This record gives sequence, C-alpha cells and structure tokens, in this order.
Amino acid sequence: MVNYQKNQKDISLKIKEARKLFILSCEIVVLNFLSILPVTAATEEPVLSVVYGQENANQWRGISDRLQATGVKYCVISLNDVKSGADWGDRRVLFLPNVETLTPTQAIALEDWMSKGGRLIASGPVGSLSSPGVRQLLRSLLGGYWGFSLSDTEQIQAAKTRIPEWANQTGLFGKVRGGVVIPNDMGTESVAVWNSKDSPAAVVTTERSTFLGWRWGTDTASAAELDNAWLKTTINHYLTALAPSNRTKKIPGGSQSCSTTVAAAPSAPGGTGAGGQGSRGAEGQRGSSSPLSPSLTPPKTATAPISRPLPIVKPPSSQEAIDQLEQAVRLDVAPNSNEPIDNNQAIALQQELENLIGRVESAHLAVLADAANVGETISEGEGKQFSRDLNTPQSLKEQPIQLASTKLGALAISKDQVLAQARLIAKNLPQLIAQKNYALARQQWLTAKTTLWQQFPVDRKLAQPEIRAVWLDRGTIVRAGSKAGLAQIFDRLAQAGINTVFFETVNAGYTIYPSQVAKEQNPLIRGWNPLEEAVKLAHERDMELHAWVWTFAAGNQRHNEILNLNPNYPGPVLAAHPDWANYDNLGNMIPVGQTKPFFDPANPEVRQYLLKLYEEIVTKYKVDGLQLDYIRYPFQDPSAGRTYGYGKAARAQFQKLTGVDPVNISPSQADLWQKWTKFRTEQVDSFVAQVSQQLRQKQPNLILSVAVFPLPELERIQKIQQNWETWARRGDVDLIVPMTYALDTSRFQRLAQPWIASKQLGATLLVPGIRLLSLPTIGTFDQLQLVRDLPVSGYALFAAENFSNDLQKLFNSTQGRIQSTTSEPIPLRQPFQTAAIRYTALQREWKFVFQNDQRPRPSQKISDFNNQAEVLHSALNQLAASPSASKLLVARASLTRFQSQFRVLMSQEIKSNSYQVKVWENRLVTIERLLRYGERRLQLRPL
Repeated sequence: MVNYQKNQKDISLKIKEARKLFILSCEIVVLNFLSILPVTAATEEPVLSVVYGQENANQWRGISDRLQATGVKYCVISLNDVKSGADWGDRRVLFLPNVETLTPTQAIALEDWMSKGGRLIASGPVGSLSSPGVRQLLRSLLGGYWGFSLSDTEQIQAAKTRIPEWANQTGLFGKVRGGVVIPNDMGTESVAVWNSKDSPAAVVTTERSTFLGWRWGTDTASAAELDNAWLKTTINHYLTALAPSNRTKKIPGGSQSCSTTVAAAPSAPGGTGAGGQGSRGAEGQRGSSSPLSPSLTPPKTATAPISRPLPIVKPPSSQEAIDQLEQAVRLDVAPNSNEPIDNNQAIALQQELENLIGRVESAHLAVLADAANVGETISEGEGKQFSRDLNTPQSLKEQPIQLASTKLGALAISKDQVLAQARLIAKNLPQLIAQKNYALARQQWLTAKTTLWQQFPVDRKLAQPEIRAVWLDRGTIVRAGSKAGLAQIFDRLAQAGINTVFFETVNAGYTIYPSQVAKEQNPLIRGWNPLEEAVKLAHERDMELHAWVWTFAAGNQRHNEILNLNPNYPGPVLAAHPDWANYDNLGNMIPVGQTKPFFDPANPEVRQYLLKLYEEIVTKYKVDGLQLDYIRYPFQDPSAGRTYGYGKAARAQFQKLTGVDPVNISPSQADLWQKWTKFRTEQVDSFVAQVSQQLRQKQPNLILSVAVFPLPELERIQKIQQNWETWARRGDVDLIVPMTYALDTSRFQRLAQPWIASKQLGATLLVPGIRLLSLPTIGTFDQLQLVRDLPVSGYALFAAENFSNDLQKLFNSTQGRIQSTTSEPIPLRQPFQTAAIRYTALQREWKFVFQNDQRPRPSQKISDFNNQAEVLHSALNQLAASPSASKLLVARASLTRFQSQFRVLMSQEIKSNSYQVKVWENRLVTIERLLRYGERRLQLRPL
C-alpha cells in the first residue's frame, strides 16, 4: 500500500512537470516563430555578454557578423580583463565562443558569477588548453567536456529529450564539423547528437549552461543560419525560465560597463591586429600602456617571417599536448553504463584486472620476503597467494600486515578472499559481455579494482634501491620563502625516501638565483639564494640535487600573469635580445593556443648564452646534475598548416644550405619539407651534444637528464623536433625521463611500457614520470608498484607542489629511510652496488616461495637453480665491491647464462603465477641495464 501511494505521488509530480514543460515550450515556440527575444521585446538593455580572447580573435569577424544577424543586443568582454566574478558583467547570459584557455582566476570567477544566477553558453573546445584543475572545474560548470574532434562533417540531429524547444526547431539541425561532447553523469542532458556510431552528444545542457560541440561563428564548422538558431533558442531557454518580472534583472555585483566592439578589430591571419602575438601587435585589451617589466622599456621589434597566404589553418588541438597522450590510451569504465563492450575492450578489461591482481601479490611478496630475511613477524599463511599449499614457517609469529583499506579506515577483509573474488570476476567477464550484461560487467570490474587497491601493504618497506626523483617546482620554492622553509621541504622528501631532486633553476627566462649571466633573477625571490641553499640541504641529507632548466622556452604568459606583466612580455632574455626569438609560419612568437615564446635553436648567440648559463650553474654551485626541459620546438601540426621554427638565424642558414627560404615551402613539397624538418631536428640534437661535451669537461661526474615527450619517434620529430633516442644512443645523456602522465595505472602502463621496453637507448637509463595532480594516493602507489614490476630503475614525480601528507605517510612506510650506518645506493651514482642489492632481494623472494611451496620439485632442478643463482650473486658482489673491466665481464656472462635458463628453471612457477615470473625476468633485465650503464659511466672497457 505504501509503495502504491508512493508511485501515485511520483506519477502526479511527473504530470505537473510535464504541464510546466508544455507551457514553457509553447511560449518558446511562439517567441521563436516571431524571432523575438523576450528581453529585447521588453527592454533596450543588452541581455548577452560575449567573450573576446586570443583563441577566437581570428574568428571574430564571423562571430560578430552572426551576432548582429540574430538581432540580439550584446556587450563584448575582453578575456584579458577578467580578474573577478564582477568582470563577467551584469548581463544574465554569457557566451564563450571557442575560448580554449582560461586561467584559474578566471575559472573561479566564472563559478562565482554563475552562482549568482548567471547562465553560460559555450562552444568549441572551451577551456581545453587550460590547466587540469581549470578543466575539471569547467566540466562541472558546463555539464561535460570536449572529448575529441570528428574527422568529417556530420549531421546534427535531435536527441530524445524532456525539453521540447530543442527538438521542435528544425533550424537547429544540419551538417556541422565539430566534436563529441562527453556529458557528466548527473544533471546533464544531451539535446542534440551526432548522426554517427553510438550517437555521441553534440550539445549538452544543464540548468545553468549549454555546451555546443563545434566552433560557433566559423564558416568551416557550420552555417550562419544554424549558429543563429542555436544561440537564439538557447538564450530564450534561459530567459523564459524566469518569471517575466525577473527577466531584466541583472547579476548582483556584476560590472555595468558595456563595450560593443573590441579595442582593435582582428586582421587577417598574419596581420598586426588584436589577435597578434610577440612583436606583431598588442594582445587582448590591456593596451600598450601595460608594463613589459618593472624595470624595462618595451622591447625592440624582432625579425619575424613576413606573412603569406596559407591553406586553411586548422585550430590547435583541443587538449594540452601531454593530456592528448593519456586520452589516446584511456580505459574508461563508467559505472552503470550498459553501452556495448567490444572484443578489444573486453580483453583490455580482463587483462588490467589480472595485472592488478599480479601487482598486489607482487607487493606482498616483496614485503614478506624482506620480513622473513630480517626476522620480522608476519601473519600465518601470507604466502598462500603464490601457491595454495604454502605454509608459513612456524618461527614467524602472527602479526597482520596493515593494508591500504585499514589505513583508510575501511572495514578490513581477508586479502585471500579479495584475490579469489577478483580472479573469479576476471574469469567471468567474457561470459557477462557475451550475454550483453554490460552494466553488471562494469560494476563487478570496478568493485574488484576498488577492493584490490585496498589490499596493497602500506606499512612495510618494500622498495629496493631505485631512482626516486621529484620535480621541486618554482611555486613551491617561492612559497618556502627562506632557507628554513626550504629545509622543511627537504626534510619531508628525505623522510619519504626521495633521493633525487630536480630543482627548478631556470624558468620563463628567469633564474632562481642571482646570476652573472642571466638578465634577471625571478622577481618573486627576494633576499636569498634558493639554489645555493638547496644544494647544501640536499647533500646534508644524502640526496642528489639536479638543476632543472627550461632550455628553449624563453617565457611564459601564465608567469606574466603572476607578475602582473603584459601577456605579450616574452621574458627578460628575449626582451633584451628580440632577434633571438623564434616564430611560427604566421609570424607569431607564441603559437595560437600555446603560452610560451621560444628561442631559435639555430641562433649561435642563443646557444652560447645558454651554454654560459649552464656552465655557471654547474661550476659555481655543486649541483649533481642538470636536467634539460623544453628541449624541443613548440608543438606543431604540419598537416593542419601549423608549423614553427622561422627565426632569423634558422631562415638564413637553411636558405644558405638549400637556396630556399623555409617560409616559402609547405608539407606538400615532400623533399624540401623533409630537409626542413631534419634541419630543425639537428639544431636540437647538436645542442644536446654540445651541452654534454662542454659541461662534462667542467664537471666529469655531472649527470645529464632530459624531460621528454613519449610520442612515437616519427610523430615526435614532425611535431616538436625532439629525437631523444639519438641522444641516448650517442651517450649524450645519462637519464631519459618521459612525461608518461596518466590518471590510472592502465593508461600509465600503455604510455610507459613501450619506452621502458625500448632497445634503442644504448646504455642510457630511463625512468617514467608520474603526475601527482588529481591522482589518488593509492593510485600513485599502484603506478609505483607497476614501475617496480617492470624493467626500470625508478621513477620521477611531478611535482612537489602536489606531494600530499597522505602520500608522504605512505612513502615513509614503504620506501622511507631506515636508520643505519650506510646509506642506500642511488642507481645513477652506484649502478653496480644497486645491481647487487637488487639481485639479493630477488634471491630472497625465490627462497621465500620455494621454502613455503610444498609441491614436489626435482632435487636436481632445485640444485641447478641454486648453483647458477649463487654464481651470479658472487659475481655481482665482487663487481660492486671493486669494479673492474674483468669483473664486469664475468658478471655480464653469468647474468646472460642465468637469464637464458631462467624460464626453464621456473617452469613450475610459470604455470601457477606467470605474472610473478615475468616480474622476476624484468628485474633481471633491470640489472642487465645497470651493468651496461655502469660500464659507460665508469668507462670500464675490457682490454
């Protein structure tokens, strides 16, 4: 009876809601039929604010023509002027057409403005070039985000929606070139979809916002009539939802100023209007009166390529370059979704679950083997995950290992039960998918992943000697404020087991220290020398300090904002030497959609300046290493008509070599274009070699590392002219750090594993980069466990700014320092000692498994295994104690022989736990790489 009454009440509410929607839709249909906007009919006041910014400057003519055709009264807001919620204006509706970059300040201001009743319309990949935090906030405000661009023009069609006005307007639907909008799960409705597979969303709406999935106002994307229909209908949708008396009300606290034009109308591409960059015209609306530097006059005009007609230039990518990589390998599992799962997805889901089971078991084995070796107490039966019949030695007293679930305050459950349940789910996934029970398959997969994450051991040391690096960013250094503040940061990192710090030393053209070479120390640093103090603090804690420098990136618009400088300010070096600047094919120092001007690597004066600066760093300060960041050109897309590298020196040199000015060639001229690409790539290659040779002469023990993009080699050379495999093979660098940033372990593995497995790096080591931003603590641990299971010698965390207290507690337990008389070796400095210790840990794991496995084994097989393992153990220990070419030869021969027989010796374990056997093989490969690196590093060559 209660359920019946509840159902009747629900039906009654739905009828009332339907009546309201019907009345509302009738009102809108009438208004649209008469082409009258409600507010315009009642008042002459503007009802709409339209945002003008860098990304839509070259589209502004089309945007303004369409706005005028709609008859809507509007005001123009310069994005550069927005610093608070009031700056978004007091009009009820705001339109963001094709604005891809918002600062955190602007995004927070937008949230504040919308909370006071503002309604938002956005089009194109809005905010997609912003920082991750801004993109996350915009997803919430917009009800979704730009997923990816469609390759062809597609038909927009009505979706099944509860809001009739969207479906009743025939003018809203037609052919459009755009992208898929990914709606949020809650409170978002798709009102138009693309006529393609799975009918992905083209327009999504919420109570407060509407997101159009194409670049509104551009003829290449859509017809003017369709654009106008969507804008008018959307404005009507929000204004008619208000009572008539409220439709003219303003947003409380919003600015009343209203400009109907931009300060300077944008010119054609390559011109000097408002959309220009660098020395080609003021950007935005701040005007030329904005200071370029507290102590500098406006820079001289630099030499840029003369603009010329080009094919249609496609807009830049809708995402940050580093995030595109993650999107390309993402494995999203939406809860409760019954969308079909294809065969490839099914295999990926099953494999990832099996891999996660393997990582949990591998972590526990490392803990148990170490505990048994030092006589610590462990719980009975903890080895059962490796064999069903394992028995824990009776000499080990029962003491439960603390799991992530108990650390987080969750209900503790049996690890063995969780593992068994997860195996069953992985086994049954194909059957559920074959039965088209997609929602249940996803739910079970997510449940298994969550409970497995909770089984990681988080209170015992399990890490072996490895590179544990962190990027210590400028913002964190500035906030430290003094040596005492910096000491607290180094204390935290040291306690957490971090042994290598990449200390941001040159950023946006500024040095963090007072330099005799650079033009200006970072203005945010006052009265102290962070680099000098950092070197002392690191060495007092047995940590390495590597100076992290921006190489060819000369400035940063976001840094200008912090310093309250003109966005066009190219940084102190280019301001003093404008002829050192680089340019894109339209004459922009900063490519559209990006934020940094670059030096011309072909300019001899640039190269000499940077070499002199780096020499100052490595000789005046006792840094252990130098890391080159931005050792590349800016991102380009030659197929879309976006290229870069047309600095004065580069053009002159290339013309001398080929007789052709590179601004006059295009990718369609295959032979010339290949020469132009090779020329630019060689500028970077030769500079890395020059840095390596010159600095090692000054400091032979210097470690040289590079932060690089993990794009496929050919694509990387075409897009950023970064050929780091060559640097590794030549021995120019000691360490490659690919920025393999991902928010889950499966994506991280897909990004990192190809480079970890690469055989193109010679004796150079590689450690993957992990971005901490938005990554849950246990998710970070999972990625680290994957690193430890792969053939790699460590990791690098980006960045100290996101190094949370929870992460530190976990690190303190699992990899933190143990009080002892000897410090743990760092692979970059003591590769042979590292190899010996890591191998000893491997032996402990084998011993633990064999001792606790009651299955019968041929005694001769066990004896052979132990004999070969001991021969290798002895060879590695002798090499570590007293390195020599002859001992290295013996160690490598012993390792090669042992590796060739390993799978035969482990044939029984392969059947019961193939993942763990592969982990052991990977760790042997890591030892092999450490020997190769040590041979080059210590220059050990057999006679």
